[in-house]
Amino acid sequence: MTVLAENKKAYFNYEILEKFEAGISLLGQEVKSIKTRGVNLAGSYVVLRNNEAFWVGAKISPYQPKNAPADYNPERSRKLLLKKKEIKYLTGKAQQKGLTLLPLKVYTKVARIKLEFGLARGKKKFDKKELIKKREADREIQRALKTGD
Repeated sequence: MTVLAENKKAYFNYEILEKFEAGISLLGQEVKSIKTRGVNLAGSYVVLRNNEAFWVGAKISPYQPKNAPADYNPERSRKLLLKKKEIKYLTGKAQQKGLTLLPLKVYTKVARIKLEFGLARGKKKFDKKELIKKREADREIQRALKTGD
């Protein structure tokens, strides 16, 4: 499994409750572009419409910009390939107040490109500050242990 793109901000800004894996319906040039790490997950999200899941807001740059089709839209919504049972479950969960579906990473799995997304709840400002304080305290402890040896 090769991770091609990761949304590190999602782990800081949101509490990830559950993770899901989905295939992505892509064009040929988009596959090549993603494999050369031409994808940006910032600002993207997953939406459920008409019993289908879509990945919205992800920017996949053209593989060869000068050779790209004239009508190519790098920010088009892409269909996610999920089972009906998963979509029904996600529809129920996504309608709950405060929950959203966020992409976490794009990776290859047996020559297929997969999207890992999570059911997330936004963190409050004090939760983020608490996390930063804890991280800094852990760093101080590690420094003290290294210099004490």
